[in-house]
Amino acid sequence: MATKALIEMGSRRGYSQTMVRFATFLAATCISGFAFAQAPTQLGESAQRMIGNWEFSNADRDRTCTATFRNDRAPPGFKVEFDANCVNLFPLVHDIAAWKFPDNDLLYLVDAKGKSIVEFSEVEDGIFEAPTPGVGVLFLQNAAAAAAPPKPAEQIAGDWAIVRKAGTPVCTLTLSMTKAGDGFSISVKPGCDAAIARLNFAQWRIDRDELLLVPGRGNPWRFEEVDNNASWRRVPESADQFMLVRQ
Repeated sequence: MATKALIEMGSRRGYSQTMVRFATFLAATCISGFAFAQAPTQLGESAQRMIGNWEFSNADRDRTCTATFRNDRAPPGFKVEFDANCVNLFPLVHDIAAWKFPDNDLLYLVDAKGKSIVEFSEVEDGIFEAPTPGVGVLFLQNAAAAAAPPKPAEQIAGDWAIVRKAGTPVCTLTLSMTKAGDGFSISVKPGCDAAIARLNFAQWRIDRDELLLVPGRGNPWRFEEVDNNASWRRVPESADQFMLVRQ
């Protein structure tokens, strides 16, 4: 209605066509600006669960800080805030202005112009991973779940038996504190079951809340603690379930 009135007024008073076009543009701009200001805050189903505090860390988790995701709009997405020391640990945080998490997509941390700085994918429930050039692998983990620090290696080192679910030991090994690759060395004792011996476990390490036995080739065996460092269960569970039992 306002646009029509401006055009009619311009025609009656002999305004030039240029002035009429300008008036039309001005009215349209005001209306669209008002509509944008009134747009509701909307988060997709995936994004809703991001609201709150998250631990922002490197792969070794020796550099950690807190990222707080909010549902307040920021020009390229939604607002994210980092604690004061985060930029000292991770300089790229200085350029992060917002976050976006489209449903069934990656979690993006972007700059003020919407350019992606870090792209996270969910690798476990509540744990996100982002291989980042020049930085390494970054992690986001729900702050409540991340509160407990990993066990020190000294508490894990010692003699252990790999035991089948039925309770039959199939191999005994020593987890030492001697550095080997990314972790520590393993000594396999004589009498180890041939199927286990063939794996040639070369090292072990703690990865967040899991204990990893790393073979010479292939994927690590992962174990989760079930009894205060007296026993660990291999994950994911399978029909041929294995445990690590302290000797």
